[in-house]
Amino acid sequence: MSEANEIIHQSMRLRIMAALNAVAAKNAAIEFTRLKALIGATDGNLGAHLDTLEKAGFVVVEKRFEARKPQTRIRISAAGRRAFANHVAYLRDILATPLT
Repeated sequence: MSEANEIIHQSMRLRIMAALNAVAAKNAAIEFTRLKALIGATDGNLGAHLDTLEKAGFVVVEKRFEARKPQTRIRISAAGRRAFANHVAYLRDILATPLT
């Protein structure tokens, strides 16, 4: 049986990782405001959870300027994809285990 990833297991971080995994093509990034809308987070809440995921090496946060406006883009890292896939396997194992 797979093991839970305690960093990803938290519900908002699980939503972030699911959105990044589903929406972002390999090595593509999502704009902060789009990700925020997809998962229904506030700026501060999303920022705090992204910091945790970035420190774990699961996401890459890129800050740049476009047309003189700051833009933050987030992409899932290879390690993040693996960790998310393992966590999903863990959840599937739980769902598939019959209650006795």
